[in-house]
Amino acid sequence: MWMPPAQKCSEGRDDTGYAVYDMYDLGEFNQKGTVRTKYGTKREYVDAVAALRKSGIHAYADIVFNHRLGGDCEEITMATPYTNHDRLTPDGDAKEIKAWTHFNFSGRKNTYSAFKWHWWHFNAVDCDSNDYTDDRIFLFEGKLFDDDVDEEYGNYDYLMGCDIDFDHSEVRQELDDWGKWFLNTTSIDGFRLDAVKHIPAKYFPRWLEAMSQYKGEHMFAVGEYWDADITKLHRYIDQTQGRISLFDVPLHFNLSEASISGSKFDMRTIFDGTLVQLFPALACTFVDNHDTQPLQELDSVVLPWFKPLAYALILLRQDGYPCVFEADYNGAEYEDKGEHVHLPSHRYLIEKFMYARKHFSYGAQYDYIDHEDVIGWTSVGSESHPGAMAVLVSNGPGGWKYMEVGTPNTKFVDITGHITDTVTTDAYGWGRWRCEGGSVSVWLELDRTLAEHRPVHLRPHSGTKDTGTLATIMNVFSRSISEFKKYVLKHGASAIKRCANMIERRMLLMLHPNPQTQST
Repeated sequence: MWMPPAQKCSEGRDDTGYAVYDMYDLGEFNQKGTVRTKYGTKREYVDAVAALRKSGIHAYADIVFNHRLGGDCEEITMATPYTNHDRLTPDGDAKEIKAWTHFNFSGRKNTYSAFKWHWWHFNAVDCDSNDYTDDRIFLFEGKLFDDDVDEEYGNYDYLMGCDIDFDHSEVRQELDDWGKWFLNTTSIDGFRLDAVKHIPAKYFPRWLEAMSQYKGEHMFAVGEYWDADITKLHRYIDQTQGRISLFDVPLHFNLSEASISGSKFDMRTIFDGTLVQLFPALACTFVDNHDTQPLQELDSVVLPWFKPLAYALILLRQDGYPCVFEADYNGAEYEDKGEHVHLPSHRYLIEKFMYARKHFSYGAQYDYIDHEDVIGWTSVGSESHPGAMAVLVSNGPGGWKYMEVGTPNTKFVDITGHITDTVTTDAYGWGRWRCEGGSVSVWLELDRTLAEHRPVHLRPHSGTKDTGTLATIMNVFSRSISEFKKYVLKHGASAIKRCANMIERRMLLMLHPNPQTQST
């Protein structure tokens, strides 16, 4: 579970968690106009981590080391100006500036740490109180921009606020001390590292090793290096010697492009230039996140019609460490920038995919990514998880594909409910698998699939008469509302209730169809 940022930030309760003020305040002290953070109190955070770990779920903390904002006092120092778009060439002579670089955390009163931040613990700021119209970056006297960072603008060390100097010995010691305190306080299992492209690549491997030694176990970490250029991610992995996983940003952009292009996108290229293709063991795959959803910072959204296909591509394959976005799971509705946004829930299918991943995605995987619209793959199972699986995805018209699952003369069922017919493999373990247009089908061995994950008409009777099947309900519903009402009156509401999630899914497909394709 990727936890929200826990630290107190410059905008108090309204801050999303990335404009860090005090990392020792997890929602415990009255600072920045509030005790709690946007997400709750320290006690609630610690209890949430404990509840997750008790349930066998690892909790990963979202930590922000790159910068600090919301300083308590101004300090005067000399600094050299640079433009935002050229960090290599000074844009004038050094001058005296006044900046909010002193952090004394008076509301915390030295609890947990007496460390105070001053200008010499930072490299640069972007604001001079002597001249608020001077929209430039100011590199402090005697400082250099950190190396081993992204090379955009010549050097992308500076991002925002007071940029931390990771070469300063007092800073390194303070961040080590904070990390040990945080582990003692929360018992967290790993970290999501924010904005790693702006932090020297050499820093985090050393810090993570120190934290792992302190806790006595390997600490997982995934870095946010936001760039679609696979060569940059490759270089960072080399620089960090494979110690840090990375979010697969190139794959996200492929998924976004595929959702926008519809059937014009060649599905054979969906994994081209991605981290999961190059370094599968270090790729954290995802569909969308808090930055990419509509109207947010990056707004490179994957359109709703394609999300079931996208989640099948990350959840049902053996490569990568997939991440499910809560707003895709439960849906979301919000207002921002004067616009109203509704994100439909994909919970029904995501839970089906998770079930299939947990019980069937084992053994050898055979890829059939050989068609511009219809691609597929199979998992043949293992000794401990013997069930086989076949997955078919299409961004165009519906289609079929012969694929091998290694289990001869075995009946399979599509747990998505998109196709109600079964498929039986031949004597050699091959089957003719189908999927609908702009859709996905996940075929599992019928006899190994729990009843609640089968289409309604293939579930065993439980002592009461099954008053209807998914196929019947969908056929009646598609003909007319009046016939659907007759069906309800004849068979009772219980049959409808059992199929409510499936009906909701079908309605969402009707409301958000793929404009480029048409189901067969």
